[in-house]
Amino acid sequence: MADDTSTATPEGLQPNGADTAPQIGLIAQYVKDLSFENPNAPGIYQQQAQPQIDVQFHISVSPVADDVHEVAMKIDVRATGEADTTIFAVELLYAGLFGARNIAADQLSPFLYAEAPRLLFPFARRIISDATRDGNFMPLLLDPIDFGAMYMQQAQQATQLAEGETAGQA
Repeated sequence: MADDTSTATPEGLQPNGADTAPQIGLIAQYVKDLSFENPNAPGIYQQQAQPQIDVQFHISVSPVADDVHEVAMKIDVRATGEADTTIFAVELLYAGLFGARNIAADQLSPFLYAEAPRLLFPFARRIISDATRDGNFMPLLLDPIDFGAMYMQQAQQATQLAEGETAGQA
């Protein structure tokens, strides 16, 4: 009895890299910019008051090449103390390159604005923590962020704004 070995390819896959199946992958992640400022040292170490921490996030996406997008996460942290004195300020621009083939545009946007930042965030969080610790402060551990909920909220606001503009033109 002869073995019947089949060389059939899975559905959607074609030989020589001509695949039609959806594919997404993280190509690289990196620090684009990092700044730590301790402008009032050494006097700031004499303060006993609990600092007020303000954290701001911004996610941007830009195409780099065909099927390659850069997702950049900018995190600005400012800690203030007595009389609104700056204790420290950290600015981090952390990015990742994501390859995406055979993905519909309506499916790519949620990935790039919600899932990609979720993948990058733990690494950016560690960098912020290390920077504050290296500045002789308690490590700042940022709370986890639900990027999916943020994306859905912004998409809903954009839809409402577009509907409002359409109603205003009628």
